Amino acid sequence: MIELPEAITMAKDLNNSVKGRRITKVIAAQNHHGFAWYFGDPAGYEDLLLERVMDSANSFGGYVELNIGDSKLTFQDGANVRLLPKGAKPPEKHQLYLKLDDDTAIVTTIQMYAAIMVFPVSLDYDNSYYLTARASISPLDKRFDEAIFAKLVSEAPPKLSVKGLLATEQRIPGLGNGCLQDILWNAEINPKSKVRSLSDAELETLFKSVKSTLKDMTDNGGRNTEKNLYGEPGGYQSILSAKTKDYPCIRCGGAITRKAYMGGNVYYCGKCQPVKDS
Repeated sequence: MIELPEAITMAKDLNNSVKGRRITKVIAAQNHHGFAWYFGDPAGYEDLLLERVMDSANSFGGYVELNIGDSKLTFQDGANVRLLPKGAKPPEKHQLYLKLDDDTAIVTTIQMYAAIMVFPVSLDYDNSYYLTARASISPLDKRFDEAIFAKLVSEAPPKLSVKGLLATEQRIPGLGNGCLQDILWNAEINPKSKVRSLSDAELETLFKSVKSTLKDMTDNGGRNTEKNLYGEPGGYQSILSAKTKDYPCIRCGGAITRKAYMGGNVYYCGKCQPVKDS
């Protein structure tokens, strides 16, 4: 899934690879996908994109957005966006295919669920998730400070867990269940612990881990559990993920636990990340 490190990396790669290229062919929603979300009717995407020039790409939260002429193309969630080399055959099934004037192509397929949105710049696009992400301050920004984090904590419902605080309700857009695991491992905090059970020192450690872990992930081109524009895994080696669940904790040697929790699996070391619920 695209989270903040992957969104930043993909925007950078798009700027390096396709900026200035003209779109010569558009195929939208060729294959039905029950969890593909489009803005409007994808049958109209050709009119919005064909013969337009790829301009700058940017990211905010977990969104990647391309400015293309007088339209915007935005990807989110499980959109697998790949650059196909010159003359390469596209995958049999895809949800968006853009051939470019140098005979390369951008093709998007969907992993589990994803949003692919094309709309005119002039449109007052009022999607609440999109607007919240655009207006948010990235945790990588120096403006995202202890005061902002303390406000998130103070507004948390009494029984909210740490996972609920960091990875739900778009409190921190772009920080999802994937990035969460290593943030909490680095802070030695369990995802099921109640926010109100944490001491001031633990909250300070958690704040610092949010910033430093996301920076490490971003500086290394995203997580190795995800692939970039070129189909290559990111350079950040995830500590806790499906790839590492069968290995002992690299800090204390304890067993790694995997549990379904709040809409996704969480991974933690039961020895050095004990649950605090009171």
